[in-house]
Amino acid sequence: MGNPAIHEITNSMVEANHDGEFGCTLNELRALMELRGAEAIVKIGESYEDIKGLCNRLKTSPIDGLSGQPGDIEKRKTVFGQNLIPPKKPKTFLQLVWEALQDVTLIILEVAAIVSLGLSFYRPPDAERTHCGRAAGGVEDETESEAGWIEGAAILLSVVCVVLVTAFNDWSKEKQFRGLQSRIEQEQKFTVVRGGQVIQIPVAEIVVGDVAQIKYGDLLPADGVLIQSNDLKIDESSLTGESDHVKKTQEKDPMLLSGTHVMEGSGKMLVTAVGVNSQTGIIFTLLGTSEDDEEDEEEKKKEKEEKKKQRKTKAQDGAAMEMQPLNSDEAEAEEKKKSSMSKKEKSVLQGKLTKLAVQIGKAGLVMSAITVIILVVLFVVDTFCIQGLPWVKECTPIYIQFFVKFFIIGVTVLVVAVPEGLPLAVTISLAYSVKKMMKDNNLVRHLDACETMGNATAICSDKTGTLTMNRMTVVQAFIAEKHYKKVPEPENIPSSILDMLILGIAVNCAYTTKIMPPEKEGGLPRQVGNKTECSLLGFSNDLKRDYQAIRNEIPEEKLYKVYTFNSVRKSMSTVLKMADGSYRMFSKGASEILLKKCYKILTANGESKVFRPRDRDDMVKKVIEPMASEGLRTICLAYRDFPVSEGEPDWDNENDILSGLTCLCVVGIEDPVRPEVPDAIRKCQRAGITVRMVTGDNINTARAIATKCGILLPGDDFLCIEGKEFNRRIRNEKGEIEQERIDKIWPKLRVLARSSPTDKHTLVKGIIDSTVLEKRQVVAVTGDGTNDGPALKKADVGFAMGIAGTDVAKEASDIILTDDNFSSIVKAVMWGRNVYDSISKFLQFQLTVNVVAVIVAFTGACITQDSPLKAVQMLWVNLIMDTFASLALATEPPTEALLLRKPYGRNKPLISRTMMKNILGQGVFQLITIFTLLFAGEKFFDIDSGRNAPLHAPPSEHYTIVFNTFVLMQLFNEINARKIHGERNVFEGIFNNLIFCSIVFGTFIIQFVIVQFGGKPFSCVALTIDQWLWCTFLGFGSLLWGQVISSIPTSRLKFLKTAGHGTQKEEIPDEELDELSDNDEIDHAERELRRGQILWFRGLNRIQTQMDVVSAFQSGTSFQGALRRQASNSSQQQHDVTNVSSPTHVAFTATTTTATAANTASATVGCECVFSSSA
Repeated sequence: MGNPAIHEITNSMVEANHDGEFGCTLNELRALMELRGAEAIVKIGESYEDIKGLCNRLKTSPIDGLSGQPGDIEKRKTVFGQNLIPPKKPKTFLQLVWEALQDVTLIILEVAAIVSLGLSFYRPPDAERTHCGRAAGGVEDETESEAGWIEGAAILLSVVCVVLVTAFNDWSKEKQFRGLQSRIEQEQKFTVVRGGQVIQIPVAEIVVGDVAQIKYGDLLPADGVLIQSNDLKIDESSLTGESDHVKKTQEKDPMLLSGTHVMEGSGKMLVTAVGVNSQTGIIFTLLGTSEDDEEDEEEKKKEKEEKKKQRKTKAQDGAAMEMQPLNSDEAEAEEKKKSSMSKKEKSVLQGKLTKLAVQIGKAGLVMSAITVIILVVLFVVDTFCIQGLPWVKECTPIYIQFFVKFFIIGVTVLVVAVPEGLPLAVTISLAYSVKKMMKDNNLVRHLDACETMGNATAICSDKTGTLTMNRMTVVQAFIAEKHYKKVPEPENIPSSILDMLILGIAVNCAYTTKIMPPEKEGGLPRQVGNKTECSLLGFSNDLKRDYQAIRNEIPEEKLYKVYTFNSVRKSMSTVLKMADGSYRMFSKGASEILLKKCYKILTANGESKVFRPRDRDDMVKKVIEPMASEGLRTICLAYRDFPVSEGEPDWDNENDILSGLTCLCVVGIEDPVRPEVPDAIRKCQRAGITVRMVTGDNINTARAIATKCGILLPGDDFLCIEGKEFNRRIRNEKGEIEQERIDKIWPKLRVLARSSPTDKHTLVKGIIDSTVLEKRQVVAVTGDGTNDGPALKKADVGFAMGIAGTDVAKEASDIILTDDNFSSIVKAVMWGRNVYDSISKFLQFQLTVNVVAVIVAFTGACITQDSPLKAVQMLWVNLIMDTFASLALATEPPTEALLLRKPYGRNKPLISRTMMKNILGQGVFQLITIFTLLFAGEKFFDIDSGRNAPLHAPPSEHYTIVFNTFVLMQLFNEINARKIHGERNVFEGIFNNLIFCSIVFGTFIIQFVIVQFGGKPFSCVALTIDQWLWCTFLGFGSLLWGQVISSIPTSRLKFLKTAGHGTQKEEIPDEELDELSDNDEIDHAERELRRGQILWFRGLNRIQTQMDVVSAFQSGTSFQGALRRQASNSSQQQHDVTNVSSPTHVAFTATTTTATAANTASATVGCECVFSSSA
C-alpha cells in the first residue's frame, strides 16, 4: 500500500473510526482484503484465529448474522462506511449553458448582432444624409432612427432564449437519466441473514459484519470472506482480467471481491468492506471520477488495436468465441459502446438523422450565401450605378450597417434552414418514452434500445417465466412403479420410499429456496427462490410432510458436498455423511438425462430392482412422453449409497460419482402459460415479428407450450428441434459452424429445445449475420441466466428478467422486464415504433417550415431587398418549430394501430413518399398564401405597402400580417403533422396528449402577445380583430388543404422521392468501419468525400484482378493461381473468399472475355461473386 493517494483516502475514512467499538479497524480489514489465497488464510489465522474469530471481532454470528437493530446498523455505517460509491457530479446549469453557446450558427449571429448594435449608434450629420442614397434617407422621425439598436439587442435576446431552452432540455435529460440510474440501483436487492431470518435488502443497505447468501448469477455487492460454500466458482475477470473461473473454498481461497460474478455454486460470506473501501470502490476513488479521461482514451485506443487483432485471429465462425466465458473487459467496452447515444452504427435513427441534418445544413448554407450575395449586389448596383452616387467617407458606417443587416438576414436564413431541433426531438422522444415505459414494466438501460425495438423482426424468447407464469407445481408423479395423474395420497406410498423422497427433496434443493405462507388470506403460498425447487418443496407439503424440520436437523453447514446445478450438468446432487461413516447422495435433474445414469428403481414394496435400458425406453414412452406432451416438465429424483467398505470416493471424478443411481420417482411439473401471452404473440405475428422459443426443456414439453402460446399453429410446417440436432445441422464435417447451413434452418425454426446458452448465441448470431432476406433481421432476445450473457449482448436488444434474472444477465441487457412478462415486450415494440413515428411527424412539420421560411426569406430578399420575415421573427419561428414542436410531437402516446404494420427495417427512409407529398403540398399552399399577401396584401387589406422601407423604418401592418399568417399556418399544420401515413382524421386522440394541446395553445397566446405588444423589437404593429380573423382563417386553410392532399393517392405521384436513408453498413468498407469505431461518431460529411477515393481504388483493384485472370487463361497457367493471389490479398476480411466453391461458373465468364482492355469491364460482372474484395 505504498500509494500516497490510497493513504489519503484511508486516513480520511479512519477519522470517524471509534476503535473501541469493534475488535478490528477499517484499515486492518482493508489490508486483509488486499491479500489473496494462502496469504489471506495465514493472515486470518494470525490475527483472528479463524473466520469465527473474525465474526466475533465484528460482533456478528456466522449463522444468525447481525441482530438488525437500527442503532447497530447506523453505528456500522459510521465506522466502516456505507455501501455507496458517490456518483460523478452532474454538469451544472451554467456549464450546460456554456456548451449550448458553442453552436457555430449562434456564435455567428451573436457577432453580427453586436456589430449591428455598435454601428446603430453612429449618426452622420443630417446634411450629408442625403448623399448616402435613397435607402438611407427618408427617415424623418428622430426617435425612429434612434431605435436602430433594438434589432441587434432583440437578436441577442433571442439567442439567449434559444441557449437557455437548449440548456434546460439538456439539464432535464441529464436529470431523467440520473433518475433512471438510481431506479436501476434501487432495483438491486441482495439476500442477507439478519436475526436468524433470511431477508432481501437493497444493496446500499449492506454493512460490514452482514452475513450475505451468495448464489449462481449474483454480482457481489461488497468484499467479504467465505464462511461456507458449495462448489463455488467466481469470475474475477472484471478486477484481475483473468477469464478463468476461480474456485473458492474456505481452506484455499476464501476472499470474495465486489464487482465479481458468481458463475457456479452457492455459499455464505461475511462482509468485510463496503462502498469506497471495497476493492472496486478503491479503484473508482483512484480514478478520481474521470480526471484521467484522456489517459482512458489512450488506453481505449490500445485496447481497440488489440481487439482488432483478436478479431482477425478469431475463428471464422466465431465458434471459438462462443465457448469462452463472458469476458467482462469486453463487456465493459460493450457497455461504453452502447451507452454513448450517437456512437457508431448502433442507433439506426441517429445515423439517418445525422445524415439528413448534414444534407439540409448544406442546402441551407448555399441558400443563405446566395441570399447575402444577391442583397449586397442589388444594394451596390442600386446605390452606385443606378443612383450614380460616389462613395462618401461619412457614409461608410451607414453602408456597413446595410451590409451587416444583409449578413444578419443571411445568417437568419441559415438558422431557420439548419434543423437543430432534430437531435433535440430524438432525445425528448426517447427520454419521454423511457419514462413512460417504466409504467409498462420496461426498465430501459440504454436509450437507443427503445428505438431499435421498433425495428425488431424476430424475438427469441425463453419459455420459463416469460411465456409461462413461473409458478410451478407438481401435478403428476411416477412413484413405486405407479403413474399417478394427480398428486398421490401419502398412504398410497410405501413409508420407506416416502421418507427417502422427502429427505432427498429437503437437502437437495438450495436452502435459499422455500415456500412462505401467502401474503393475503386464502391466497397461494409464496414461492421464494428457484421455482422448480419450489414445486418439489410444495410436493413434499402436499404429501403432508414438513421439509423445514429436516433442514433444521441438517443445516447447510452439515452437507458433506454439493454439486450445484449448471447448464452442462443439467442436474444437482447433494452428499450426506451418514452416522456409520457411509455416504448417501441425492440427485435431481432432467429426466431423460438422469434416467440414463440409473441402474435400479424402487418397486411397490420399497425394494430396489434392476433398471435395464429396455425398461428405461418403456418408461420414456409410457410416462415421460405423455407427461411432456401435456406441457409438463419432467424431473427425475434419484439417490446412491457409497458403503464404508468401498472407502472414500474420488469426489472430483463426477462421471463416476454420478452413475449407478437408484431412481426414486419422476414428477411432472406444470408451469401454466401466462393468460395474456397468446394474445401478445398474435399481436407480434400480425406486426410482422417472428417469435421463436429457445428453451432448455424437453422437446415435447416445449412443443406443447409453444402450441398453447400460438408460436406453433396446427398445420404449419415449422421446425421444432433439439440443440443436438441443431448443432448437427449447422456444422460441417470439421465441426465448424457454417452460415449457409444456419440460413437453411432459421427461417422455419420456431422452437429450439434442450438448448445450451451457446446454441442460443449461435442462433442469434446466425439470424443477425444472415443475408437470406433482403432486410437485415433485427433480433430481440430474452434471458435470465448468467450464461445468457453472450446472447443478450449479441442481440440488437437484450431483455433481462427483473424478477428471475441474475445480476449478470441484467448487466448484459438493454432493457429489464420488471414483471418478467412477454406482453411487456410487445409494449416495448409499440414504444419503439412510436419513437420512429414521432421523429417522422416532427420531420414532416419541421421541413415544411424550413422550406417555406427559406424560400420566403430568399425570394423576398431578392425582390424587395429585405426579408419579409425579420431576423427576430425567424428566431421565434425557429424556437416554435424546433423546441416546442419537438416537445409536442415527440410526446404522442402510442396506439395499438402501430402493431398493424410490418417493421420498417433498418433501411427505411425517414421521409416516406407520403410525407414528401404532405411537405411539398403544404409548402406550395403556404408559399402561394405568403406571396399573395406580400405582393397584393396591401390592396386586399387597404393598408400601406411595407415593401422597400428604408433602413430604420418603423414596422408596417403589411409585414406584420405576413408574419402572423405564416406563424398561424405553422400552428395549424402542426395538427396535420400528427399523422404521417395519410390518415384523414388528424384530430384522432388529440386530447390524450395534454402536452400537445397546451403547447399549441401556449404558442398561440405568445404569438398574440408578440404581435399586439411586440412593437419594434419584433418589427410588429398591433392588428385589428378583422385582420386577426383573416390571419386565422388563412392559417386554418392548412387543415382544409391537408384533406385535399390526403385525397391524392401517393402512387400516382411517381416523381416523389424518399429522403433520409441511413448509411448502410454495407456501404462502408471494413477497414473504414474499424477506423470509424475509433472515432466516436461517423462524420457523414467527411465520409461522403472519402468514399469517392475508396471506390476509385476498389475499381483499380478489380481491373487489376481481371487482367490477371485473363492473362492466366491466355498463358494456360492454372486459373486457381490467380485466384489464390486474390485470396491472399483479401484474406484480411474474414468473409471474403467464401464463394470460391464454384470455379466452373467463374471459369465460364472469364473465358468469354477477351484480352482486350476494352472488354475487361464486362468481366466485372462475372468475377464479382468471387473477388468480393472490399479493399
